Amino acid sequence: MASPLERDCARLFVVGFKDKTVGPDVAALVRDGVLGAILFARNVGSAQETAELVAELKRSAGRPLLLSVDQEGGRVARLRGAPFTALPPMRVLGRHANADLARRAGRLLAYELRAVGIDWDFAPVLDVDTNPDNPVIADRALGSEAEHVATLGVALAMGLEEGGVASCGKHFPGHGDTRQDSHWTLPVLTHSLERLRAVELVPFRRYAAAGLASVMTAHIRFPALGEELPATMSHRVLTDLLRGELGFRGVCVSDDLEMKAISEHMGVEEATVEGARAGVDVFLVCENVEVQRRCLEALVRAVEAGHVSRRRIAEAHQRIDALVARFAHPAGLALPALGSPEHRLLAEGLSSEAAERPDPTGRGVVN
Repeated sequence: MASPLERDCARLFVVGFKDKTVGPDVAALVRDGVLGAILFARNVGSAQETAELVAELKRSAGRPLLLSVDQEGGRVARLRGAPFTALPPMRVLGRHANADLARRAGRLLAYELRAVGIDWDFAPVLDVDTNPDNPVIADRALGSEAEHVATLGVALAMGLEEGGVASCGKHFPGHGDTRQDSHWTLPVLTHSLERLRAVELVPFRRYAAAGLASVMTAHIRFPALGEELPATMSHRVLTDLLRGELGFRGVCVSDDLEMKAISEHMGVEEATVEGARAGVDVFLVCENVEVQRRCLEALVRAVEAGHVSRRRIAEAHQRIDALVARFAHPAGLALPALGSPEHRLLAEGLSSEAAERPDPTGRGVVN
């Protein structure tokens, strides 16, 4: 039985797991109070099977439990194949330069995610695609112009939230101009703060001003911000810049702590403690139950020792409470019609019409 402090700390975690079933490890974490779970392709079967898995997780919790996924479109879409609608990469959507179309795409995503019980989509990508050699963002971005990305990204996020699914702008303060992938190493971005304000931060500033749900951190070092730590563990980035300068009031969620930018450079325990101190409200730990337990135990010890204040935990809970109140939906298997003709027409129009349009970003499409 988890102690009250352990449950308070567990609420700052969203966990992943390896199978298409709810095993004892994830069931125990749910009992101990984690905020939610994230699904990947390894967890997803048919639409019916996915809805049943989500419903089982929610019923087992006996409380609101947030289910999340990365469903961007293009190569990053966990729910694939009929009856789900296949959206093209976001760069293709960006070619349309049409905020209403982006908003409709967000509503489509929300409808299909809600159909299987998903509450939180880690989208849109708000990174500005300024580096042709970027190995991880590229066609996931809406374009290479900051204002263009801001307009379409906010519109897509608003469509998601109008449809009852929390959005998440990522990867703060910007992963668009790196030559390395933070899944495998720790990138360093050497831009000045003035450059960040003029390019990378523009979409996030607009997202914050729109009052949208959540922002995901980038596991990237920004020496110009005066710290050697990655953004996920930087008070200057998450509290001074995101909260103070940009005025963001939603939930700050870390990218996966099991990514090698963290796990092979400073360790997940340190990342959890320093991330909580810096301003992370929710930690993603996406696969390994041993790592999930180590992160949770490290946070409990840090609170007990006074290294992370109980006030910081309570502050995270306040933001989480608001997210849960608005977006956590009860278990259900309604499964309304997926892959409707209207949705297919929208997706087909996004792909075919974009091929005939000039690219407003000047970059072209990579499929």
